[in-house]
Amino acid sequence: MKTRITELFGIEHPIVQGGMHFVGLAELASAVSNAGGLGIITGLTQRTPEDLAKEIARCHEMTDKPFGVNLTFLPSFTAPPYPEYIQAIIEGGVRIVETAGRSPEAYMPAMKEAGIKVIHKCTSVRHSLKAEAIGCDAVSVDGFECGGHPGEDDIPNMILLPRAAEELKIPFVASGGIGNAQQLVAALALGADGINMGTRFIATKEAPVHDNVKQAIVQATELDTRLIMRPLRNTERVLANAAVNKIVEIEKEKGQDLEIGDIMDLVGGVYPKVMQEGTMDAGAWSCGMVAGLIHDIPTCQELIDRLVGGAEEIINQRLAKFA
Repeated sequence: MKTRITELFGIEHPIVQGGMHFVGLAELASAVSNAGGLGIITGLTQRTPEDLAKEIARCHEMTDKPFGVNLTFLPSFTAPPYPEYIQAIIEGGVRIVETAGRSPEAYMPAMKEAGIKVIHKCTSVRHSLKAEAIGCDAVSVDGFECGGHPGEDDIPNMILLPRAAEELKIPFVASGGIGNAQQLVAALALGADGINMGTRFIATKEAPVHDNVKQAIVQATELDTRLIMRPLRNTERVLANAAVNKIVEIEKEKGQDLEIGDIMDLVGGVYPKVMQEGTMDAGAWSCGMVAGLIHDIPTCQELIDRLVGGAEEIINQRLAKFA
C-alpha cells in the first residue's frame, strides 16, 4: 500500500504509532517499524537527552527499519532542554520527528539542517496550515475522538479530514479513534495519506506497559472515556476511573474558578504508576474512544497485517461492487 506518507518516511505501510508517554519505548517502536509501520519513541519520557540517546541506540539494536522520535513542546516555567534532545536525535541517526503541543517553529531550522522530516500533530485545519507554512513535511490531523488532547474545537474526523484535504498541500495522516481496517480505508477515502494510532498500539503484546492497562482498554467501551480540564482550555480525553470521577466532581464544584492546582495530584506524574505499576486508579491517563473497537491484544505484526490485509480486501471486494 503506497501513499505519500510511505514514500516520505520510507516505510512499507501508511501506519504511524503516535508518541505516548511511558508507552513509546524502544520495544514498541521497533516492533511497529519491523511490522512495516513507523514506530515512535516518546522523547520526553526519557528524563534527559542522554537517556534519549541510549533509548535510540536500544531501538537501533532492535530494528534496521526507519523509526522516529516524538517531541512535545510544553508550556513550562522550566522548559526541557529541547536543543539537547534534538541533538541526541540527530547524533542517534534518527531522521523523523513527530512534534506535538506548541508550534515547533523555533526548532525547525536545526531539524531541517540535519535532514529531519517533521510531522506535526494538529487538531484543526488552521494549525495544520501553520505547520505547512513553517516547513513541516507532514501533519497528523487529530479528530475529537482522540485520546489525549483533542483541542477545543470539537470537530470529529468525518468533518476534519476532508476539510484538511481541501486545504493542505503536504501529506497528512488521520489520527484519533482509529483502530481497524475499515477506518484505514475511510481515512484514505477522506483524503488522508495514512493513519496514526495511539490507544490501539497500547493494547499489543510488545507495548511495554502493565497488563492491567491493556486489559482496561480491551474491557472498555466507546462510552468509557471522559473529557477533563475543559475549564482550563487544556481538554484531555482519558479513560474513566475513580480518579477521573473525582476530577469531574472537582470541576463541577469549582466551575470556571478551577485552577490546575485543584487537580494536580490526579493529573501530574501519574503515568509511571499507571503504565509501569498497573495502579489503574492512580490518576487520569489518556485513552481514545477507539477503546470500544479494541477486543484483543495482538502482536504489532499481527495488528498491522490485519489492518493492511483487511483494507485491501475492502477496497478490492466490497467497495469494487459499488463502482
